[in-house]
This record gives sequence, structure tokens and C-alpha cells, in this order.
Amino acid sequence: MLNNIGLPGLLLIAVVVLVLFGRGKISSLMGEVGKGITSFKRGVAEGKEELESAAAEEAVDVTPTAEKDEA
Repeated sequence: MLNNIGLPGLLLIAVVVLVLFGRGKISSLMGEVGKGITSFKRGVAEGKEELESAAAEEAVDVTPTAEKDEA
């Protein structure tokens, strides 16, 4: 159903949204969306760093030592 919207359809939708909500409301809404996206990206990056640091702490050193070779 939405495969055939095209550019004229998108422009019509944009005009209707602009008329209904007004320019000020849309700009503030887009600002909030931008802040949300930034916060989401920051959270994903922090989660990735946390997982990497946990994996680094759990990494086991498997190199043979001189004490193991003598036994």
C-alpha cells in the first residue's frame, strides 16, 4: 500500500502535518527527536564499552610460564 506514495504524496503529507501542528511545534518536536536519538546512541556506545571491558577482565592469560614447563 505504501509502496506507491512517491514524492507528491510525501509532499502532501508534509503540508498537512505543517498545517495541523504549525512550524513552531514541529521544530520543537524535531529537536526532541534529535535529543532522543543522541541519547540512544550514547547509551549504545556506553553499553558496548561496558561489554568490552567486562570481556577484557574475563580474558584468561593462557601463555605457558616457566613454572609449568619445569613440572
